[in-house]
Amino acid sequence: MRLIIRQDYDEVSSYVGVYFSETYHKLLFAPTRDRPFVLGLPTGSSPIGVYRKLVEFHEAGEVSFKHVVTFNMDEYVGLPRVLIIFSAGFSDHPESYHTFMCTQLFDHIDILKENIHMLDGNALDLDAECRRYEATIAKFGGIELFLGGIGPDGHIAFNEPASSLTSRTRVKTLAYETIIANARFFEGDISKVPKLALTVGVATIMDAREVCIIITGAHKSIALAKCIEEGVNHLWTVSAIQMHPKGLIVCDEDSTLELRVKTVKYFKSIEHVHQALIGKENLGLQGEVLSEQLKRRRRRSHISDEGWSEGACTTETYSEEGYHSSSPPKRSRQRE
Repeated sequence: MRLIIRQDYDEVSSYVGVYFSETYHKLLFAPTRDRPFVLGLPTGSSPIGVYRKLVEFHEAGEVSFKHVVTFNMDEYVGLPRVLIIFSAGFSDHPESYHTFMCTQLFDHIDILKENIHMLDGNALDLDAECRRYEATIAKFGGIELFLGGIGPDGHIAFNEPASSLTSRTRVKTLAYETIIANARFFEGDISKVPKLALTVGVATIMDAREVCIIITGAHKSIALAKCIEEGVNHLWTVSAIQMHPKGLIVCDEDSTLELRVKTVKYFKSIEHVHQALIGKENLGLQGEVLSEQLKRRRRRSHISDEGWSEGACTTETYSEEGYHSSSPPKRSRQRE
């Protein structure tokens, strides 16, 4: 597992956006209609900046989504659909994740409608809907890259604390903390927040060939510390990423407040050593050595340097004497 630390939310979003682009272009095959790139996507506030970056890359001609198939992580159960009289059809609830994804991403890229897969929270048989979703993922050969965010209690998707780490797509009761956190999307009224959701399972996410988790904000610092510095624990479901062969967490400085200073320095030093030994221009964002083709593409691309934004690392160096920083310490609440 790798931990990448950037200065703020914008730098985290840039890194993850470029990471998706590199993952897409480093495939051994060019995505086609019959062999698409399969992408898992989250909702919530964490990925909004990433989606803006993906729209920018699409508009610049860097990435096409015509041969991308998406599977979203979750959806509320029972949000009413609104009948639109003039079109004799239905519109999704404004706070449904269907609406969120269209507003934030799908309406702005060239993805085909039939390639968008989302759970139906209004299905007559919710269990059958969950089984169908898992079967559809399997039909496409699994997910290549799953992007995700977490809640303050460390849940990934709607896999609340104490969820099974071998869980699959299912109906889930939302924790009270999650209901309170999401009330801001329902006029601050917790009575309007759905109490059930459909969600992919922890194992569904971990089956992806690559997993990238976005963690930003001081309110998620305890969850990050539990995930990084402690063992795998079903009370902090994001900690399952420790067991993934290609797991990546991209976080901002605020979210590291509960990490030990030496933990932060360790992960930053790894990135600096890689760059010093191999050269920034030769490294992919997963730490792998890039092929000549990808290096040429990066040089041509206007997005080539965004993922390498140094953020908080601009005044930090790694030498034979060790890791140094000329920046004043910011983590006054850290434990040593």
